[in-house]
Amino acid sequence: MNRATATQSLSVSFAVGLYGIAFGAAGIAAGFSILQTCLLSLLTFSGASQFAVVGVMGAGGTALSGIATASLLGIRNTLYGLRMAPILKVRGLKKVIAAQVTIDESTGVAIGQEALGIEAMRHGFWLTGFGVYILWNFFTLLGALGAQAMGNPSAWGLDAAVPAAFLGLVWPRLLGKFERALAVSSVICAIVLSPYIAAGLPIILTALLAVIFGWKVRR
Repeated sequence: MNRATATQSLSVSFAVGLYGIAFGAAGIAAGFSILQTCLLSLLTFSGASQFAVVGVMGAGGTALSGIATASLLGIRNTLYGLRMAPILKVRGLKKVIAAQVTIDESTGVAIGQEALGIEAMRHGFWLTGFGVYILWNFFTLLGALGAQAMGNPSAWGLDAAVPAAFLGLVWPRLLGKFERALAVSSVICAIVLSPYIAAGLPIILTALLAVIFGWKVRR
């Protein structure tokens, strides 16, 4: 394996995995048990979608609203799969495993190795995917245990972990006027609708804004 690929994969894995502490704390703050929080990381394994579930349900939304919001955020993983399929060329059980670790980071590191060849891309994908999976779940457990030991999460401000995490995910992507206009419009839409409809629905409805903005740009 190329040393540069391994170094990049491991550094990304640790940095992203460490963020699992925030999710573990957020899950407890939203009223999930340690087991439920850890199962979300083990089975869902998509940071933005996981934060969406605990955010919506923690705010009083239904499980259906949480799942719908998480699913909207998880659509991008399908696009990653289409990009990685001709590179990985996996079959059977290995295809299922590959789907589980197809995330932002594993895809990003793999694509970043394009100049080094197909093998380097495959190595980058697998090493990053498994690295993030193991560390994300480990730090999720630590975050959940730590949050539970603190007692009332609200007293420590852990109830703000979900919106803070979303802001951290979105902020680096607001590079152009289009992205900023969409973000501001979504915030206004969510604030206006929140007092009148069930928790979680404002987030889902803001997805329509992305469709409208995208349609206008295409035209």
